[in-house]
Amino acid sequence: MDAALKFLEPYQLHPVADHFSMALLIVAVLIDLVASTAPNRTWLRYTALLLMILGAIAAGASYFTGDMEADRIWDALGQPAKDVLSRHAKLGEYLAIIFGVLAVWRILIQAFGFMAGSRGIYLIFALVAIVLLGYQGHLGGILVFDYGAGTALMAAAPVPSEAASPQAASTAAGPIPTVSVPTPQPTASAPPPVPAASASTSMGSPKPVSAPTPVPSVQPSAAPSGASM
Repeated sequence: MDAALKFLEPYQLHPVADHFSMALLIVAVLIDLVASTAPNRTWLRYTALLLMILGAIAAGASYFTGDMEADRIWDALGQPAKDVLSRHAKLGEYLAIIFGVLAVWRILIQAFGFMAGSRGIYLIFALVAIVLLGYQGHLGGILVFDYGAGTALMAAAPVPSEAASPQAASTAAGPIPTVSVPTPQPTASAPPPVPAASASTSMGSPKPVSAPTPVPSVQPSAAPSGASM
């Protein structure tokens, strides 16, 4: 058995089985609904019966190949992708059983007349089953297109788990270092300029400066007292 699994694993059979099972089962139920409105078209009922049998077989193959694919990629997925894959796998198991039961039920309806009265109940259950099948395909699309499950994208860049969050990275790196800007220190003031007189004193003795000669002022003389009239 292990040798058969290793032989089939490289062929990527799960997408093929998935697409076949969805197409066969949905078309089988739709044809059966049309056949209910045309009782004289017995070939439609036989067509629906055949498609339901083939679809149930494809659903079993889809579950079988999906289980192989899950074992191959499980360790490479992050925790959110693993949660989606668990729902996808569990629903696939239930649907494989449900469509197997529906296929047997449909055979009994076609083979025995006393089972013909349950045809309406069968169609109701079949419609609910294909709605669940559509949701199953939606989960598979999330795995492939959002998480890259089973693709080269997953091999190149595995989906990070919740532990690899930016908060955890910043905690491991430590706090951001603070940078202190030094306060500029006052520089020594330049010496005051030396006055010219001091400069000249330091260069040599200054020459004496002569005082200006006072100008004599002329005082008017008094009129002679004995002057004759």
